[in-house]
Amino acid sequence: MADFVSDTDTLIRFRDDEQVDDAAVTVDSFLDQQDASAVRVEPGDDARALIPHLGRLSLVEVNFPAFGDGRGYSSARILREAGYEGELRAVGDVLVDQVAYMRRCGFDAFEPDAALDEGDLESALDRWPEVYQPAADARQPIWAKRHEGARPA
Repeated sequence: MADFVSDTDTLIRFRDDEQVDDAAVTVDSFLDQQDASAVRVEPGDDARALIPHLGRLSLVEVNFPAFGDGRGYSSARILREAGYEGELRAVGDVLVDQVAYMRRCGFDAFEPDAALDEGDLESALDRWPEVYQPAADARQPIWAKRHEGARPA
């Protein structure tokens, strides 16, 4: 399991840098300002609007108001594939069984509404050591491992 640091009862980070405490503003407010460095993406916001501004972002919070709303996964992957390297934090109704999938999409911090049990989190992250498709986390899919070293003659 990856090392993680829980700075509060609910904030979990899989990063080695300092925690970002800047207040996150809405996407519209962020686009209207020049000095904001943290933004909160809500369901329905187009994360692609942030791509020209990735260099000034230190924190992107992606809100999950309900566990069944998966639009935030797409926002995370869009930002990571565009080159965003800052903290990408899932906030809201984040459940322990979603964290492994969120990590695959590029999330490296979590601030759920309710604290997650550390043992349950470790179990969830260790459940599937192999993956079947490429994702933002750059883990090698099992099919690619199978063909490693098998070069045509």
